[in-house]
Amino acid sequence: MPTPHALKRLVFLLCACIALFALNGCAGLFNREDMRVNVAGIEPLEGQGLEMRFAVKLRVQNPNDAPIDYDGVALDLDLNGRAFASGVSSEHGTVPRFGEAVISVPVTVSAWSVARQALGYASGDAVSKVSYAVRGRLAGDMFDGGRFSGEGVIDFPGGAGALGS
Repeated sequence: MPTPHALKRLVFLLCACIALFALNGCAGLFNREDMRVNVAGIEPLEGQGLEMRFAVKLRVQNPNDAPIDYDGVALDLDLNGRAFASGVSSEHGTVPRFGEAVISVPVTVSAWSVARQALGYASGDAVSKVSYAVRGRLAGDMFDGGRFSGEGVIDFPGGAGALGS
């Protein structure tokens, strides 16, 4: 029969081993690379009153060895450094491991956001480039989903942008 002191040491050693294995398992979860997100397209939707609505198509790339399951998407879109549109979707799916998926999110643009953007182009010059930044979140359980961000520039051939002419 082990002594009480030996039993305490055995319990302590067992707890230390369990904690070590648990921390080692969690380290793999935090060693994930960020998702890569780009705007793949924007399509008009029917709006209400003074608001405009669009379906923003996001190309989400998963550079990790595990798929990302999501059940909901939230999105904020900035144009030229100014808040422009936001939206949410209850869409669900999976971004495969070392793969990509296109996710559609309906967004709303207020009349005020459109006016602010138009005032930014009030010089009358043709718009040739528009920079964008997209931020959001794929909702999932504790181990899936996650926040994302991306940015880019949309080039309009010949300087004939949608907001400028």
